Amino acid sequence: MKHARVLHNGVELDITVDDANRLLLADGTELNEAEVTWLCPVKQPGTIFALGLNYADHASELAFEPPTEPLVFLKGANTLTGHKQPSYRPDDIEFQHYECELVAVIGKAGKNIAREDAMDYIAGYTVCNDFAIRDYLENYYRPNLRVKSRDSLCPIGPWLIDKDDVGDISNLKLTTRVNGELTQEGSTADMIFDVPFLVEYLSKIMTLQPGDMIATGTPKGLKDMQPGDVVVCEIEKVGALETHIVSEQHFYGDKY
Repeated sequence: MKHARVLHNGVELDITVDDANRLLLADGTELNEAEVTWLCPVKQPGTIFALGLNYADHASELAFEPPTEPLVFLKGANTLTGHKQPSYRPDDIEFQHYECELVAVIGKAGKNIAREDAMDYIAGYTVCNDFAIRDYLENYYRPNLRVKSRDSLCPIGPWLIDKDDVGDISNLKLTTRVNGELTQEGSTADMIFDVPFLVEYLSKIMTLQPGDMIATGTPKGLKDMQPGDVVVCEIEKVGALETHIVSEQHFYGDKY
């Protein structure tokens, strides 16, 4: 089942999305998509773990050696926004690129989880676009605030799909299209550290909690973003996440 959250008439609602892409309330009432604002599908986001250089081809693209241990950084909930929502290009930068990523969402608390038990702790999956501002990248192993922590620059969704509805995640196709042009293509088969490994690794360091999310990295294929661009990150069996790029002034309005 696909679980989503939307804003409708000023009220946050939990909905499901069926195979015909109908937006349904628990009582079966259908909502008109044109009348809703998509929200982050995880109601109470916990810790957001993000992987750097977790695809060997992406590491090579950036002239880095593939890591021998997961390169993990944390992101704030301020970065999250929903499907079909705006994200902004900061003023006076040279290069902002998308990163299409499979996100594993934790469903129950666990510490010191063995690899063979790891998938029991996964509730489901979603898609994120972990934008990066390359101008400020001083160290890819520790992306600083200006690179990865800005408002709205981690769109996520459209929905959280149950783990069992996806099945095997070891070879899912990832694509990104900018204004309809295919600019990124890869497979989860090329992850260096897979989801069971990451659950085991992270749970040795801290207790994982429901709502924690693991953004698992992105394959090669980068392109600069400009206001007016429409970016669609899609992962086979999981979903397609659409984002609209606007200027910083447009995004912040009277708070600019």
